[in-house]
Amino acid sequence: MTTSIIKTQAINQDLSNSQLRLKDIIKTLPKECFQQNRRKAWTQVFFNVLMVGLGYYSLAISPWFLLPLAWIFTGTALTGFFVIGHDCGHRSFAKRRWVNDLVGHIFMMPLIYPFHSWRIKHNHHHKHTNKLDEDNAWHPIRPEVFANWGKTRQSAFELFMKRRLWWVGSIGHWAVVHFDWRNFKVKDQGSIKLSVAVVAIFAAVVFPTLIATTGIWGFIKFWFIPWMVYHFWMSTFTIVHHTFPDVPFDKASKWNEAMAQLFGTIHCDYPRWVEFLCHDINVHVPHHISTAIPSYNLRLAYSSIKENWGNYLHDEFKFSWPLMKQITDQCQLYITDEGYQTFNEYYAGK
Repeated sequence: MTTSIIKTQAINQDLSNSQLRLKDIIKTLPKECFQQNRRKAWTQVFFNVLMVGLGYYSLAISPWFLLPLAWIFTGTALTGFFVIGHDCGHRSFAKRRWVNDLVGHIFMMPLIYPFHSWRIKHNHHHKHTNKLDEDNAWHPIRPEVFANWGKTRQSAFELFMKRRLWWVGSIGHWAVVHFDWRNFKVKDQGSIKLSVAVVAIFAAVVFPTLIATTGIWGFIKFWFIPWMVYHFWMSTFTIVHHTFPDVPFDKASKWNEAMAQLFGTIHCDYPRWVEFLCHDINVHVPHHISTAIPSYNLRLAYSSIKENWGNYLHDEFKFSWPLMKQITDQCQLYITDEGYQTFNEYYAGK
């Protein structure tokens, strides 16, 4: 048994014995972590719009050999748009709900992301983080579920993991989950229809205009490829936040909320320019302790969490190709109460 698994079990037992609750952790955080600062929030907006504008300007003037750099910069800056919408979805951007809803729709609109659809599904993820059959973010596939899939679906999933195509994972989630209002409660369907209509109108106006003025290549150059870069970061942040060989996903009967948010949420450092453009969304542990913490206060909150609850935290990582290789190579299927197994281990045991 590896040291990391032993640590996981020891932490789980400790939390179970102490009956630690999430609100106990929240009480130890400085009050400043929860204070909304209008100047900081709108400064983020200003600089984010400026960076996206700079990105599109670079796309317009760059020679072909510099376009990849311009695409990476622009797509990463657009990820910052999503993070602003993310704060709005958690009502941590502004005190007034209508401001959160308006800003959220505006900043998710260019990404063709229905704001209320995402907000409702994402809040469900926070309530059920790392809970089997409930967490609707990047959740593991159990062998018994995989066995009931058809050969085509099994092969597609194996290809997805073995070829390390994690970076397109959020596109499937976006397309399948967020546009059909029938998948939501009746009381929420009006809001879902509104958000879907907003992005549909944006696409109906902007896409034909872009194609008419710049051609199909212009559409690919100015929207599609930056959008793909955004999804690279969206997929990467999502999988890294809660996935590693020793990070447990538990049944509801064994699930511990404090364990899920402390040890089941991973801090990963990225290049500082990425963290700047994406508003420190990688400092993710405090966000799972309380969604009321604005993004500009995440580092302050994380310092406090490390000081008071460091023994319960997962090891930190630096974003790298070996890290992503380890996750995709080892975290392929998930055996309840045991942990991850690879496809090779699955087939060997049949």
